[in-house]
Amino acid sequence: MTTFVFLSLLIILILLGTPIGFAMALLPAIYIALTDAIPLTSVPYQMYTALDKFPLVAVPLFLLAGELMNLGAVTDRLLELSREVVGRVRGGLSQITVLMSMLFASLNGSAVASTATIGALMIPAMKKSGYSPSFSASVTAVSSTIGGIIPPSIAIVLFASVTNKSVGKLFSAGILPGILVGLMFMGVCYLISVRRNYERYEVPFSFALLGRAFSRAILALTLPLILYFGIVGGVFTPTEAGAVVCFLAFILGKYVYKSLTWEMFWAALGRTVRLTSAIFLIIAAAGPFSWLLTLLGALQSLQAWLVSFHDNLPLFMIAFLVVILVAGMLADIVANLIILGPTLLAAAEKVGISDTQASMVICVGFLLGTVTPPVGICYFTAARIAEEKLERVAVALIPFIAVEALLLVLILLIPALTEFIPALAGFN
Repeated sequence: MTTFVFLSLLIILILLGTPIGFAMALLPAIYIALTDAIPLTSVPYQMYTALDKFPLVAVPLFLLAGELMNLGAVTDRLLELSREVVGRVRGGLSQITVLMSMLFASLNGSAVASTATIGALMIPAMKKSGYSPSFSASVTAVSSTIGGIIPPSIAIVLFASVTNKSVGKLFSAGILPGILVGLMFMGVCYLISVRRNYERYEVPFSFALLGRAFSRAILALTLPLILYFGIVGGVFTPTEAGAVVCFLAFILGKYVYKSLTWEMFWAALGRTVRLTSAIFLIIAAAGPFSWLLTLLGALQSLQAWLVSFHDNLPLFMIAFLVVILVAGMLADIVANLIILGPTLLAAAEKVGISDTQASMVICVGFLLGTVTPPVGICYFTAARIAEEKLERVAVALIPFIAVEALLLVLILLIPALTEFIPALAGFN
């Protein structure tokens, strides 16, 4: 009963607009004040302990690298390449949006950053070309989740840090699912665009144009390869990889493309600090909140309930996915990964699902929560850019959400989706 009361209070506070980090830190403090279970000074100590993980240093570095690459004219080059590759398909601008999200994912790793950056560029262009505002917002929002699947992924770094899993292995596991869901999104865009007779890029295809676009983007596209193979090959840690890519992104934008000024550089640093602070506040608050849920037996009960379906694997998979999707709708992805992630992973491993499969389902499932009401931040961001009503965007999101939910099922049913590339990379 106590667990239900505190979880209800958390949901109410979030729906009222209370910052989730503040709400999660407040509830354990209230419980301690009422019960005197432990000294109140334990709350800040647990917040410090939650942040005392070296892999988390990679988070601001990945964020800064994405900012620098965006300001360094990389986005324009990715747009040109995407237009030449898929722009001539019916619904060309929506196809470009999905492909740009896939390419930008390999440079940034943040779903929110992808929504804001690509949305500011593509949503006005789609609306001007006759696409409905709701469709434009939904395509942008849902395709941004690829940024949390294809490496580098901030979500995967966070999850690996709290579960002691290999970042390189989970990065490898995200490659095929990320590409697959991007192709699935393109299929949905095509079907809707044919039905609504949306535009397509009419300039005739030319290998010369394609080659020019590829040559202009080639330096930017090498950065994620350096990052991935550097981590997998043991050349540097994820944190060191973030530093290396930041340095290369700065050199690329400042001295190669010559589009990055010092003023833009300091502005990028400021945005990185603000976003990192918001993420780290939630991670810190998750420490005492996880302690509270453990004390009340909530996490143990959830794990025991899921494991009770061990003799009926299909039923376990359904329960597992329902928990992830519902939690994703009600709470921030960072909080879900830190608090629920380890419990869900332990339950999946106990019923015989590999840690790689389960990890990817958890990360992708919680990413899906960023585009679902009532707290989906990418959903809100895209709707705001499109200047469209939230309920209309929510309806337009339905086919895309269904496709990404199908991806979760495929990951559970087809181990090769997440196991093939890690095995190829030498992970056991």
